[in-house]
Formats: sequence, C-alpha cells, structure tokens
Amino acid sequence: MKKETIEWLISIGLALLIVGLLYAFVIKPYNVKGDSMDPTLKNGERVIVNKLGKTFGHLERGNVIVFHADENSDYVKRIIGVPGDHIEYKHDVLYVNGKKTAEPYLDYNMKHKNYEEITGSFKSSDLPNSGGKYKIPKDRYLVLGDNREVSKDSRAFGLIDKDQIVGKVSLRFWPIGEFKVNFNPDH
Repeated sequence: MKKETIEWLISIGLALLIVGLLYAFVIKPYNVKGDSMDPTLKNGERVIVNKLGKTFGHLERGNVIVFHADENSDYVKRIIGVPGDHIEYKHDVLYVNGKKTAEPYLDYNMKHKNYEEITGSFKSSDLPNSGGKYKIPKDRYLVLGDNREVSKDSRAFGLIDKDQIVGKVSLRFWPIGEFKVNFNPDH
C-alpha cells in the first residue's frame, strides 16, 4: 500500500510538472476581451496561444497574436506588417511593399461599416515607434484589429516590439461550437 501511494504521488507530481512546463514555455490559454477582432474572435471566447511561434521566429503577416499592451493589459490583434515591410493604406486598401494585398478577414466589417472608411490612409513610416523609417525596423510589428472601426491598435500606439508578443493564437476552444484552428487568411 505504501509503495502504491508513493507511485501515485510521483505520477501526480510529474503530471503537474509537465503541465507547468507546457504553460510556462509552450501554450497559454487566453480570454478574448473586447470587440476589436470581431467577427474573427468575439468577446469572451477562449483561445490557446502558442508561445513557440514567437520563440522560433515564426511570426508572419496574417498571424493573430496576443501581446502585452502595457503592464496590466494584453491585446489580441492581427500582424499586418513585419520587419522589412513597407505598409501603406490608401482609402482602406492595403499595400505591402507596393503590392495591393487582399484582406478577406475584413469582408464582414467592410459590409457593415458605420463610416466611409474603416482603416483610413496611412504609411508604416508615419506610426509611432517607426523612427520615420520607410521599412518597419527590426523586431517591430504593425498590428491591427479586424474590427477596425473600434480597434485600438498600431494606428493609436504605433509599432509593437517583438518582446511584447506572447505568442500566436493557434485555436479557439470556447465556445465549443465555434472551435477553430488557424486564423491566417492564406490557409
């Protein structure tokens, strides 16, 4: 009986250690707050954030990420520009390095907009933290919410630093009926 109890305690301890390591280095559950990513992600939905994508440098245009906006708040947004890109919006049309780029994740919000434009017009070099440089500097990212009319994003606070990024949103697990994997427009 004593040997069986020790084996159970060791098994439980190992399971807790594995869960702790996964939580610390690989994945993190996150509760979506606000409407800035609606309809892609809605207020109250639960997602899993993959921390390894950031660690191994796999942050790409189109990824939905979670990042630290400040000491007390995390935001969920979509990466629009990566280091080396020149981003320009002209009347809601995205140009990446001079090439017109489709944003299918905006279809719903474009059809239901309250104003003439949902994104507006700007260049990445005009944003705070760009240093006025034509191309997005190393380790900086331009992020925007899919619900552009209500999103507080790079248009307000500028480019974010790679160190602010928690990781990529890999899947939505709650509500169960809305389960989804991969939020990239290319896949």
